[in-house]
Amino acid sequence: MWIQIPFFCGASPQCWEPGSQWALDQAKQNLVRKYLVVGVTAEFEDFVEVLEFLLPEYFNGATEYLRKTGKAHIKRTKHKDKISEATEKKMKGTRVYQMEKEFYNFAVRHFKSIKKTVLPQKLDNKVSFVYEKIRPK
Repeated sequence: MWIQIPFFCGASPQCWEPGSQWALDQAKQNLVRKYLVVGVTAEFEDFVEVLEFLLPEYFNGATEYLRKTGKAHIKRTKHKDKISEATEKKMKGTRVYQMEKEFYNFAVRHFKSIKKTVLPQKLDNKVSFVYEKIRPK
């Protein structure tokens, strides 16, 4: 279950220690400082819209393509087997689960704040902010 945090944390051995507070803090810092935007699958279409606005040279027309082709659903799970309440309770009680959930919630809040800034500008067809992160060339 120690999946998202090590990925965003980096290559340090501490990143791979399940339950490491340092790894969680580093992952949060890296998400904000090293990635232009990180989306969540629950808001996949909005993520593509944000990318289309921030990186039009790469994603121009992507949102329309997803809608036209019906491929906007590709990141949704079609079938989930239900786990027992006892298993769910046991998993949710672990430090690793709680840290992963904290990181996920952090990523969602960060994405929503970017989305809240970007999408209204896309509708207005103008850029009225300076994004502090470096765009790829």
